[in-house]
Amino acid sequence: MRLDETTERIRTNPNYLELRRQRNVFGWSLTLAMLVVYYGYIALIAFNKPFLSQPIGTGVTTLGVPIGMGVIVFTIVITGIYVWRANSKFDALTRAILEQEVRK
Repeated sequence: MRLDETTERIRTNPNYLELRRQRNVFGWSLTLAMLVVYYGYIALIAFNKPFLSQPIGTGVTTLGVPIGMGVIVFTIVITGIYVWRANSKFDALTRAILEQEVRK
C-alpha cells in the first residue's frame, strides 16, 4: 500500500472530516474569546484609565491589576480547556481514523 493511498483515504474519512470541523470551530471560538478578552483589556487601558486606576481598598493596588491578572488566568484556563478537549474528543476521533484507515 502506498502512502498516497492511505493519505487520500484518511482525507475522505468521515471521522477525519468531523475531526477537522470540530477542531477548527473550537479553535476559532477560543481564539475569538481570547481576542475579545485581551483587546477588551487594552481598550480599557486606552479609553477608560480612570476606571482602571481606582484603588482597591486603602492600599495602592488599583483595579487594573486584578483585571490584568484575570486576563492571564483566562489565558491559562482556555489553554487547559483546549488541552482537555484535544486529549479526550480529538484523540478519540484520531484513534478511530487510524484504526479504520491505517491499521487495515
